[in-house]
Amino acid sequence: MSTVRFNPFRITDPDLFGEVLRNSLFRSTATENVCQEKRIRMDVREDESSYLVSAEIPGARKEEIHVSIEGNQVSIDVGSIQGIDSDGRKMIHSERDYGRIIRRFLLESEVDETLSSAKYTDGILELTLPKKIAVSAKKIVVS
Repeated sequence: MSTVRFNPFRITDPDLFGEVLRNSLFRSTATENVCQEKRIRMDVREDESSYLVSAEIPGARKEEIHVSIEGNQVSIDVGSIQGIDSDGRKMIHSERDYGRIIRRFLLESEVDETLSSAKYTDGILELTLPKKIAVSAKKIVVS
């Protein structure tokens, strides 16, 4: 008798693979839900005068995207509603992300919110965030 090492990734019975596939359709496990964390992926670039942010927000409408700036903190808040689509049909199964996603991040310099701009095209949010010009400290002479 010889010993054979078990390989869980090798399926020898083609019918077994079909059965596993049929039984797993539309099912999600607790580990899948944990691993599929909703998040906004982004790139941040910097030059001398500003920050340029490119954030992936596929499937959102621009009315659902809210950007706020407070000092050097930037927040991107995306909200959407699941349940009934625009044709009035009830959603019974969906594997797409719905709900609210918030991404906050800090930048090294404060941002001038009055000159900042945002553009949303083809699922990509582009933020141009000019750096706030540092005000030099004023010395006061004590008399």
